[in-house]
Amino acid sequence: MITLSEAVRKELEAYFSGKERQTIRVFLAPGGCSGPRLALALDEPGDGDTKIEQDGFAFCINTELLRQVKSLSIDLSYMGFTVTPEVPLPSSGESSCGGCCGSCGSQQ
Repeated sequence: MITLSEAVRKELEAYFSGKERQTIRVFLAPGGCSGPRLALALDEPGDGDTKIEQDGFAFCINTELLRQVKSLSIDLSYMGFTVTPEVPLPSSGESSCGGCCGSCGSQQ
């Protein structure tokens, strides 16, 4: 259900080196122009969550969100962790460009 790249495994190993490994939550975060995205945070699982063990790390995700996305791939980029769902997140059909900063690639 969750696939970790080698770079992610190394980054998590380094982060948790010398400390207790905590559960990593996969959650739906609001996104700017591109809409909502999946993100990671340290958190404890709740009643509505599915807990997944992968490569020695514990993840939790809302069970309904997991049903929607089916599976996840987590990789590392220059901007941090990227979480890619097997089934893309639905778009609201609207662009939020212009609402926050107005500089989403358009020039005036």
